[in-house]
Order: sequence, then C-alpha cells, then structure tokens
Amino acid sequence: MASVKDFSVEEKLVNLYKLQSVDSSIDQIEILRGELPMEVKDLEDEVQGLVNRQTRIEEEINGITEFIESKKASIVESEALLAKYEQQSDNVKNNREFEAINKEIEMQGLEIKLCEKHIRDANEELAEKIKVLDSAKKTIAVKEGVLNHKKEELEKIIADTEIEEKELRVKSAEARGHIDERLLFSYDRIRNSYRNGLAVVTVERDACGGCFNSIPPQRQSEIRLHKKIIVCENCGRILVEEEAATAASDAKKK
Repeated sequence: MASVKDFSVEEKLVNLYKLQSVDSSIDQIEILRGELPMEVKDLEDEVQGLVNRQTRIEEEINGITEFIESKKASIVESEALLAKYEQQSDNVKNNREFEAINKEIEMQGLEIKLCEKHIRDANEELAEKIKVLDSAKKTIAVKEGVLNHKKEELEKIIADTEIEEKELRVKSAEARGHIDERLLFSYDRIRNSYRNGLAVVTVERDACGGCFNSIPPQRQSEIRLHKKIIVCENCGRILVEEEAATAASDAKKK
C-alpha cells in the first residue's frame, strides 16, 4: 500500500473529501443535539443555585424560630420574677425596699413588653420568609420539571445516535490516517474557521460550494487537472470537482 506522501493529488482530494463527508455527518448529529447539553448544564447549575438559596432561607427561618422561642422563654422567666417581686412587695418593711421592688417589677414588665414586641416583629419576618420559601420551592419544582424533560430528550438523542456516532468517529480517524500532517493541519484550520465546519467543498454551477463566489474557468480547469491542491480565492476552502466527491462518497460507503 502507498504511504501517505505517495498519494497523487487526486487521491489526496478524494481522501480529504471523504474525511469532510464523515466529519459533516458527525456535525449533523451534534446539530441534532443542538444546545441541549449546554441547556441541561445551565439548568443543573440554576437548580443547584435555587436549592442553595432554599437552604439559606430555611436556615434563616430556623434562626428566627429559635429567636422567638428564646424571647418566649425570657417572658416566662420575667413573669416568674414578676410574681416573685409582687409577692415580696407584700412583706416590705420600709420605703427603700418598696421602691427597689417596684423598680424590679417595672423592669420585668418592660422586659416582657420588649420581648413581646420582638416576637411580633419576628413573626412578621417569619411569615415573609415562609412566603419566599414557598415561592422558591415552586420555582425549583418548575425548573426541575424542565430539567428532567431536557435530560430525557438529550438521553433519547444520545441513545439514537450513539452507535452511529462511534462508527463515524472511527471512520474519521481512519480517513485522517490517509492524509499527510500538512494537509490535515490546513483542513482543521479551515474547518475551525467556519461554523458549518466545511473545509472541503465542490464546485457547483461554476461557484465555490462554500461561499458561492464565482470560480473562473481557468481555475476550474486547474481543479480538474489535479496537479495541485486548489483553494477558493475568496474563502480559502479546498475545492474539489464532482468526480472526486463522487469517488469519496463511494469510498465512504465501503
């Protein structure tokens, strides 16, 4: 078998077009998947962010609840002291003791009122937090529904195309093995320059099959002679004639 460098220009063009044909088939599978992989990843990140937010809200609710319970405990403690001081006030012996006990009774009464205010304010904040939590849970449920649908859609496409894609990637690797490194470098560079991934195109109706610019008759003659690799003067894509494309298509089927 001839080495890579021993191939004629025509054979090189056939091999390049065969590689392009296989790679274009892989591109079609990726197009079929479209933005689904990225959409799934973005949705996963979004759901995780929402779950983290829900966790923070739940922690805030727990903190407010603990605060309320602590204030209720303070009220119970103040009420017990209030009862104690009121009982002691019945046994005072002088005005000094009476004033001291009254001051304590007043202080405990103020402490109870302050705690009750803190509890009211905290309950209002708690109610708002619960609303926010409920909204967050609903949002997560909706996003998870969309995420699951996208995942199922992507998994189905992968299942339907996985075997075909593996076979195509094997063919692509085999085709690359029949092309010299210099040509492969040019092919990859051109292919990566265009969104449609076309680096090798046919001449169609006297025009480049990539950019559709007119190809002069003399240039077309040079393409048919197969003496050298010809590229489009406008877009830089490698040009092949229909016969080479047909030969490549026949080789691809084998």
